[in-house]
Amino acid sequence: MSMINITLPDGSVKSFDKGTTAMGVAKSISEGFARNVISASFNGTTIETSTELSTDGSLVLYTWRNDEGKKAFWHSSAHVLAQTLETLYPGCKLTIGPAIDNGFYYDVDFGEHVVSDKDFKTIENKMVEIAREKHDFSLRAVSKADALSLYKDNEYKTELIENLEDGSITFCDHSIFTDLCRGGHIPNTGIIKAVKILSVAGAYWRGDENKPQLTRVYGISFPKQKELTEYLELLEEAKRRDHRKLGKELELFTFSQKVGSGLPLWLPKGAALRERLENFLKAAQKKAGYEMVITPHIGQKELYVTSGHYEKYGEDSFQSIKTPKGGEEFLLKPMNCPHHCEIYNNKQWSYKDLPKRYAEFGTVYRYEQSGELHGLTRVRGFTQDDAHLFCTPDQLDKEFKDVIDLVLYVFGSLGFENFTAQVSLRDPEKPEKYIGSLENWEKAEQAIINAAKDKNLDFVIETGEAAFYGPKLDFMVKDALGRQWQLGTIQVDYNLPERFDLTYKGSDNELHRPVMIHRAPFGSMERFIAILLEHTGGNFPLWLMPNQVSILTLSEKYEKYAEKVLTLLENHEIRALVDNRSETMGKKIREAEMSKTPYMIIIGEQEQNEEKISVRKHGGEDLGMISVDIFAELIKTEVAKTIKQF
Repeated sequence: MSMINITLPDGSVKSFDKGTTAMGVAKSISEGFARNVISASFNGTTIETSTELSTDGSLVLYTWRNDEGKKAFWHSSAHVLAQTLETLYPGCKLTIGPAIDNGFYYDVDFGEHVVSDKDFKTIENKMVEIAREKHDFSLRAVSKADALSLYKDNEYKTELIENLEDGSITFCDHSIFTDLCRGGHIPNTGIIKAVKILSVAGAYWRGDENKPQLTRVYGISFPKQKELTEYLELLEEAKRRDHRKLGKELELFTFSQKVGSGLPLWLPKGAALRERLENFLKAAQKKAGYEMVITPHIGQKELYVTSGHYEKYGEDSFQSIKTPKGGEEFLLKPMNCPHHCEIYNNKQWSYKDLPKRYAEFGTVYRYEQSGELHGLTRVRGFTQDDAHLFCTPDQLDKEFKDVIDLVLYVFGSLGFENFTAQVSLRDPEKPEKYIGSLENWEKAEQAIINAAKDKNLDFVIETGEAAFYGPKLDFMVKDALGRQWQLGTIQVDYNLPERFDLTYKGSDNELHRPVMIHRAPFGSMERFIAILLEHTGGNFPLWLMPNQVSILTLSEKYEKYAEKVLTLLENHEIRALVDNRSETMGKKIREAEMSKTPYMIIIGEQEQNEEKISVRKHGGEDLGMISVDIFAELIKTEVAKTIKQF
């Protein structure tokens, strides 16, 4: 029998009989390891663990600990869910059921059936029953004619199949169930030990609100019951930290249907919080040589046609605004960058003037579908901490690295210590998604990779995640609950300078094209504050808290001294307020705790007589009776520890 050479991730090469499977390779490493292998990829393509290998190549074996392993696990669980729903709801029509970041879902046309949370336990029990039977997952090729025949009564699957090429269609079988599928499964259903149906929601077929509405059933599964229990506990904690709940409790923001869905209204405390964040970044930007600019909320349609935003975002934008003047159209701006290009174009620059760094907290607008809106994380109007740098090619490396330093400063000052960087490149298979020449793209991509390496960033490369005008460096931050968010982005752009004919005069007295860097450490203020709320549970860093100290009086006899303490604290630039209501001290303390106030000062007879204050920390720690000056130093020391120097 002929042999093939298999290269493993550690670089070692092993020879096997032609026709050996991924699982066979795993067993050759060790039986113990093989028992944990649930998925594989060969030469970069996901395969089944039972797939026979017929050529030399690189093999990666995945376990539950790998993201790829989890994806296969949850994708396979979606098949079990589909079988369960077909069994429990005869006549329902299956559509698609992918794995997602946490679990899986299946979109189903239930016809006359209605599925609610009352049915979740029944669905879970049936899924576990099927899983325990340890059915193997098996992928097989099917002709287009046979595929269409099998799904002749399911218009959704038929539509999918009609868009596939004959010879590329596969079905996955397990038990008595089969489903249209491209592959990527665990060896058998028995690996699925614990299942939870999380929710149901409406979803339009293929995301088109003009097409039928389906029912999306969300679930999650695990190889151990203990892991499901831990996950559900995490979900409960996430509910307690939900930024929508905390935003209401802390009186930061609200929404009004009269104003419009996805358009947040910032309350006084929330506005003050935003202002502090803006001032924090403005101070750092000033040190870094940025200049603040202001641009309008609208622009002529032609501006966004020139930039390419109309072509790429037109469908997600609000409808154009037509003026009494015939043929004149304006758009709510979807991006700030075209406006900044026009600011640069205001005059002719020399290479000696560059770099130019324009920064703006600019509000932009995108028409998100109502079903996709979610608190502050998905809105229709949001403010970006945008800046655009225009530099010579020789300045690009330093400018890009300086922006990385700025992003890391922001993260460090706000408690985001756990993050990785993602170099987002174009998808070479889909050139229609991007603008600009291949040469410019290659230069921009290499510049980002070089900068990430030089700054010793822990980074991964993701193909297909670039912006339409250029590659980018995204920062993927893990919050206190271990969830990953994309926060902060830096992009290199050779294309908009060409589209807007941006130039500078070089040392050779000729006109040259600048390179453009887009950057936003926060991303959007709305989304950043939502993530910060959930990360901290509302216990913001002391320097950012709307109210740092609550002064609580035991009775009205001590109001005058309380006001004196307030003035002394304000002289130290400490934000405080006096609670002199005729309520019990217990109630005042409880309400200060609920509002996440970091420190409480108790004012009574002894404090007044000795001209001191009794200090209680959020959470109940008693710091005793001290002078106002000592307390002020304590506050300043804590602030200095949390807000970094830039």
